[in-house]
Amino acid sequence: MEMDAMSWPTQDEVHEIRKIVSGMSGKGTEDVRVVVSPYRICPLGAHVDHQGGIVSVMTINKGILLGFVPSGDTQVALRSGQFKGEVRFRVNETPKARPTISKGEEIKVDNSFPSPDEFDWGIYARGALHALQSRGNHLAQGIIGYICGSDSLDSSGISSSAAVGIAYLLALESANSLTVSPTENIEYDRVIENEYLGLRNGIMDQSAILLSSHGCLTYMNCKTTEHKIIHPPKFQDAHEAEPQKGYKILLAFSGLRQALTSNPGYNSRVAECQEAAKVLLHASGDDETEPILCNG
Repeated sequence: MEMDAMSWPTQDEVHEIRKIVSGMSGKGTEDVRVVVSPYRICPLGAHVDHQGGIVSVMTINKGILLGFVPSGDTQVALRSGQFKGEVRFRVNETPKARPTISKGEEIKVDNSFPSPDEFDWGIYARGALHALQSRGNHLAQGIIGYICGSDSLDSSGISSSAAVGIAYLLALESANSLTVSPTENIEYDRVIENEYLGLRNGIMDQSAILLSSHGCLTYMNCKTTEHKIIHPPKFQDAHEAEPQKGYKILLAFSGLRQALTSNPGYNSRVAECQEAAKVLLHASGDDETEPILCNG
């Protein structure tokens, strides 16, 4: 993937999204708003963020596009470029969350996750509604939207789930004229995944999407939420006029896909980290501190 130019999304991709939403809603293409929510890579990050560690992340020039128009009432109607069917619900409904785990509570692995065939792709949109409602936001306006991911990269380990959650949050906020900071949306996406879906992941993925700068690495302490942008080094002499060459990142796809919502494996690994932290804390004579590895 070339990282020396902002090659995504292309004008053709955005125009196609606008045409589809225009056909769904009867509105002109000029009325269609488009959310751009990129995927991310993490040179350092796997199972570090939910343990309060330090991660490094960057967004890439692939991701989620969500075209939408305000629906004019409380109705939400969504179609997908990856999944069949149409999702419909109303923003004055209260979505039912999965059973969740309070902070500090021992994790017991739930093996009742739906199979991929049973997967309801609308759960992230409903989760976004739940997150906004649960933090006191009043929504009166739904959306008519079409969501599409890049090059069949969904469920491939580059945070398509966080990109989808952020896209729905931004669309619902825009339709309802809500002013929400990136920091607040990091928390809202945590609510979607931890409190609504019952996943035990940390805040790395949505932080990468909302805080990163093009072509730069983002450093983040997931315990304190401190972060900073790290720019690429300049190897050329300061007197040279030739611009620095771009660089490429290779993503190697294993051929396996795994949606977090359809497999309990991720929560199992979080539980293993929690158990390891408990052992370390007990060995140090501390049985009171929350069992996460940054406290061990």
